Amino acid sequence: MHVKAEELRGSATGKSIGVLTSGGDAQGMNAAIRAVMRTALFAGATPYAIREGYQGMIDGGDGITQLAWEDGSGILGKGGTAIGTFRCKEFTTREGQLTAAGNLVEKGIDRLIVIGGDGSLAGLNEFHENWPDLITELTEQNKITTDQANAHPRLMCAGLMGSIDNDLVGTDMTIGVDSALHRIRDAMDAISSTAASHQRCFVVEIMGRNCGYLALAAALCGGGDYLLIPEVPPEDGWEQAMCDQLTRSRQAGHKDSIVVVAEGAKTRDGEPITTDHVREVIEEGLNEEVRVTILGHVQRGGTPSAYDRWAPTWLGFEATAHLLTSTDIQPPEVFGLRGEQIVRLPLATAIPETRSVTTLIKEGQYDHVLDKRGTEYRSLLGVFNELTTPHRTESKKTDKRIGIIHAGALAPGMNTAASMATWLGISRGFQMIGINDSFVGLAEGRLQELVWKDVDGWAYEAGAALGTRRHTPVVEELYAISRSLETAKIDALVIIGGWTGYQTASLIDAERSRYPGLQIPIVCVPVAIDNNLPGTVMAVGADAALNHVVESIDQVRMSASANRRCFVIETMGRNSGFLALLGGLAGGAEQVYLPEKPITMESLGQDITWIKKSFDDNGRSFFLAVRNENASKNYTTDTIAHLLDEEGGGRYDTRTLIIGHTQQGVTPTPADRLLATRLTEAAITQVANQINTHDTSIMCVGTSRNAIGFTHIDQAMAAMDNDAQRPQDPWWLPLKGVLDSLNREPA
Repeated sequence: MHVKAEELRGSATGKSIGVLTSGGDAQGMNAAIRAVMRTALFAGATPYAIREGYQGMIDGGDGITQLAWEDGSGILGKGGTAIGTFRCKEFTTREGQLTAAGNLVEKGIDRLIVIGGDGSLAGLNEFHENWPDLITELTEQNKITTDQANAHPRLMCAGLMGSIDNDLVGTDMTIGVDSALHRIRDAMDAISSTAASHQRCFVVEIMGRNCGYLALAAALCGGGDYLLIPEVPPEDGWEQAMCDQLTRSRQAGHKDSIVVVAEGAKTRDGEPITTDHVREVIEEGLNEEVRVTILGHVQRGGTPSAYDRWAPTWLGFEATAHLLTSTDIQPPEVFGLRGEQIVRLPLATAIPETRSVTTLIKEGQYDHVLDKRGTEYRSLLGVFNELTTPHRTESKKTDKRIGIIHAGALAPGMNTAASMATWLGISRGFQMIGINDSFVGLAEGRLQELVWKDVDGWAYEAGAALGTRRHTPVVEELYAISRSLETAKIDALVIIGGWTGYQTASLIDAERSRYPGLQIPIVCVPVAIDNNLPGTVMAVGADAALNHVVESIDQVRMSASANRRCFVIETMGRNSGFLALLGGLAGGAEQVYLPEKPITMESLGQDITWIKKSFDDNGRSFFLAVRNENASKNYTTDTIAHLLDEEGGGRYDTRTLIIGHTQQGVTPTPADRLLATRLTEAAITQVANQINTHDTSIMCVGTSRNAIGFTHIDQAMAAMDNDAQRPQDPWWLPLKGVLDSLNREPA
């Protein structure tokens, strides 16, 4: 974070800031709005809602309304935008901007945050550039006083990209994209089931205008067989190529066929590719019935995902804190996320860069287009093409064998990672060997060769079909493990799992000189709901578990809506507070209890005093605390609940909920499926290179700033708190300050 929460409290007294949403709505906008208003109040500033986008700025009056703390209550988990949105043509005119500037000055607003798409942010940049001249003109027309003009000489502003298109160059994920992928995943999974039942082909149209990210992600997450996207228009003769690919898919044993079409897909001549045309081509070429599904606006509606709650909250906090604490007038910036870090891009260049993609597509510069879209887009597209194009030939086969093994606690995405590793390994000519029941099964020789059909369907299922155990072998067990690897002629090993897998890899690294079978390339792929693994900032499975936590919080909040109630919810996570903190932030919890920040009687006493005052003076009817299972040995969930209940004196009822192991058994989210795909592709590439170069290093694959990288096992483990089994300095821990700023009413 650029601004620490404790430094922000009360620092902006006398300042005013406006927030508006403009253009198409996107899930997560409400989280950003809530963050802006509550950060401003925490800092002592006055927040204003500008309703119905730029139109409210032009209308003035009730179109610009002051916000209070309670205006942020209940909107975090709602789709759409609580302050309305509108595409205002009048704002593009000089007269419209003149009126808007006058209305802002009248309210004392010279700080502005706009949440919207590229058109909305382009309008913000133009308004910022025109502001000095607008103020001068308003003064000359006696519409504002000289004192008002002198008090507001410049407009300080920032943008947050709210668009399911995910087309902002320089960031990874815009507000609303993850939620849209959740809607798409649900639809694709349902379509796949009915298509398989009837052995039928479906053509599915996905939104995204001139960006094919949603369509690409949908094809990978939902088992698409052919993909049409704007960034890489199909070559001439694509219709026959599509029919050939669908035929190969059926011959390989697939009962369903799905063609994914981005709404902005065009031919290389610039002609739109419609779903009706695709349907006609398939029906003619394959002589079978085809169904068309256009998902439409359901993709941008509904409840926002966990990511589209905590990420916009963080962005809203950062943008507001930046505008309220800046001492000099700076060019406007758009705030976004690149992996786990917030980035600030100059608005004046970010929007033209984004819009340049359309021109590059028209010019046929497709490689440059993919550069603009970023490494994740290019990587995912490469994997999809590899899985759906017949690369493998007889001459490509090798006698090299790669083992796949799970280790550690069950987590969503284990099956996804195992299936992707198998498919990609086979595609590249390797024999893929599945090891059953983790290292216990390996020591006992329970191995089997995996073929394409064996893992078909795993990618979208919860669980671990190969089995997993939280058992770390001891030195005495390494001989049997080594002999089993030698007997099976395993040339490399991919360990897919959690802390147990990394501990085992570290043990092997220390002892392998005595065991020939262990002297092979090994790569650890992080899969754990705790998100506590070395060499990566995100583990596969953590997002699915986090969404389950947030869904549980939503249900608890609804169950308590007719009562005055205090809830303490316990999450899993062992000694890592990731699920509790981000679950609390995304669920609107007032307090979270983490292993990283020990609970004391003093801190509990402060919480109890605050809760009682909040129920007495602020009209509170619901209080939520989220506690990590290992936050304290003695201050258990029940203990905290009993203290709250006893000290509450009848102000509220106290309840507890231990979410438990359901967090491990949920279906992997789109984010988990995509992360598993990227990490396993990198892992297979790595072990293949190491086999070719006779490099037997043990490596950990991971992601940072959304880039895939590798760390040697000893370096990765050195950066960990091995006793607590968690990172020494987790990137998400500073978000505790954000939660405290947004969920505790100012005195």
